Amino acid sequence: MIKGFWEKLHKPIFVLAPMADVTDCVFRQIIAKYGKPDVFWTEFVSADGLAHPQGREKLLIDFKFSSNEHPIVAQIFGSKPDNIKSAAALCAELGFDGIDINMGCPDKSIEKQLCGAAMIKDPKLARAIIRAAKEGAPNLPISVKTRIGYNKNEIETWLPELLAEDIAVLTVHLRTRKEMSEVPARWDLMKRIIEIRNESGKKTLILGNGDVLSIVDGQQKVAESGCDGAMLGRAIFGNPWLFAKKIPTTKEKLQVLVEHTKRYEEVLGGHKNFAIMKKHYKAYVNGFDGAKELRVKLMEVNTAAEIESMVNNFLQTN
Repeated sequence: MIKGFWEKLHKPIFVLAPMADVTDCVFRQIIAKYGKPDVFWTEFVSADGLAHPQGREKLLIDFKFSSNEHPIVAQIFGSKPDNIKSAAALCAELGFDGIDINMGCPDKSIEKQLCGAAMIKDPKLARAIIRAAKEGAPNLPISVKTRIGYNKNEIETWLPELLAEDIAVLTVHLRTRKEMSEVPARWDLMKRIIEIRNESGKKTLILGNGDVLSIVDGQQKVAESGCDGAMLGRAIFGNPWLFAKKIPTTKEKLQVLVEHTKRYEEVLGGHKNFAIMKKHYKAYVNGFDGAKELRVKLMEVNTAAEIESMVNNFLQTN
């Protein structure tokens, strides 16, 4: 097993979840500035897409990162071992510190490709995919992010298959594919998951994912369950200070909203729709007098200059 940078991290380990159209290179830069996690993840990227020159050219923006984001893990998905192998080689070439394979995404379009959570139904293929990633990037730690099962709890059968491949890290979203995010995460299962890891004789690090509301909440969940750390996702929305455990003022939140928007327009304006940026406004502009009215106004404009003008006007008059 190649553990790479993972061996040097102090436990408990707190990492940022990969979220499509959320944790892009711009938002990660904002987070790195105001409250850096122990490990960054990229958004997930299609290994099949990377296998074709046109697809690769379009997708490489999702693999853009800066030197202050290390350690950073590239997350890929795919059901074709050859494409996974070449994608892993590319990740090594680009300078990533590790590679993670998504085996938990419930999106139907991803599952139609036999990827994401569909992997839970085909352990043999899942294991072949892990081996292909190791072949493509023999010097990088390979990890997997998955769920506790597809339609039901399958930790007793599914997780041993993954652990048998001697992966560096296993992140478990403590819900099934069927449950999506509609029920509370099953943190009560984590003690058994740790036992399964220990029984396997492997040294794989186990991270828990699901309903971790803050670093303090994560510390409590880790202490109670015995896992090695936690992955935080939705808690980062509108809160780049999450990993720094800082509570920002309204003014600070709005100033960072403007900074985030300017960077987005500058770096991703030619690649992604401005509407993607607006999902962040709902989180930044929340919990203070006049928030709703300001939020409605922000949703109506489509340039960083207009956003900055509206925010400055709000701060001057409130």
